[in-house]
Amino acid sequence: MNEVREFIGIDISKSTFDVYSSELGAMKFSNDDAGFKALLKVIDQDNCCVMEATGAYHYRLAEFLVEKGIMVSVTNALAIKRYGQMKFKRNKNDKADAKLIWSFAEDQGVELWEPYPEYLEVCRSHQAVVTLYLKQNTQIKNKLEYLESRGMSKGIVARSLKLQLKRVRKEIEVLEKGMEDLIKENDQELLTCLKSIPGMRNKTAMFLIVFTNRLSGFENAKQLVAYLGLAPTERTSGTSIKGKSRISKAGNPKLRSMRRSELAEEMFLCSFTAYKHNGPCNALYERLVAKGKTPKLALIAVANKLLKQAFAIANSRIPFDPEYRSVKPC
Repeated sequence: MNEVREFIGIDISKSTFDVYSSELGAMKFSNDDAGFKALLKVIDQDNCCVMEATGAYHYRLAEFLVEKGIMVSVTNALAIKRYGQMKFKRNKNDKADAKLIWSFAEDQGVELWEPYPEYLEVCRSHQAVVTLYLKQNTQIKNKLEYLESRGMSKGIVARSLKLQLKRVRKEIEVLEKGMEDLIKENDQELLTCLKSIPGMRNKTAMFLIVFTNRLSGFENAKQLVAYLGLAPTERTSGTSIKGKSRISKAGNPKLRSMRRSELAEEMFLCSFTAYKHNGPCNALYERLVAKGKTPKLALIAVANKLLKQAFAIANSRIPFDPEYRSVKPC
């Protein structure tokens, strides 16, 4: 990180954002272009603006500041919350939250934020709509099954639902094809390398590229696994606490919601193929099962192994080779 003279804590809502620093004190601006320009007039190039990840509300301001050469950090909201609890902060309002974010940055330090490439933002928009359509697809299918169970599968309602189901599936195909074309146009090499991993599906490789910014920004594979919310946790202490190992609930909330549906299905399907055809994954699966672990737990470990392989390949841009020798560039 560049040398920071002063941190600026920013708490953002839909219409406004509050700012706090030791030099500026407390200020409020409108969450629009006019407010962004007004903030720019009172901060300096050696300031670092720190804000929570708040869905879509923070993104425009963060992108505006980066374009103007201002350092920006987008911090995990849970980390800020836990920091406030540790400091026994009782007040909860926009002004107090901005000061809390500033205090967190002063005490803990932060990492700089960089916006996703434009094509990845478009891909994320594609997938957001696909996710919406997939929910509609399930709802329509469930309604059709209900009508069939009542002997009403040929009425006007059923015809309308079948037509809508056909349209939704067509739109999903169009959006997924558009996302794939964008990735191939901008990151064909990385996509090819990831697909070289035995068990890695094309759709899964695209998800990893889109939702992890091409698997960049992680110091190691463990950070990637934790970010996706697939890291196992253990709860034991002495002889009295012997909790079961389970998947951590920490991680990116949007990706965790995907993990329960699309991403969970993708990784699970990949692990089924990988433990049979991916040498290192097969060895891991057999070793865990031999130790008495359940097949499901072993498959989760295989999914983690796939992520670690993907991380290594994304950094080296060398296709998969189980022997780690005689590799050829993509």
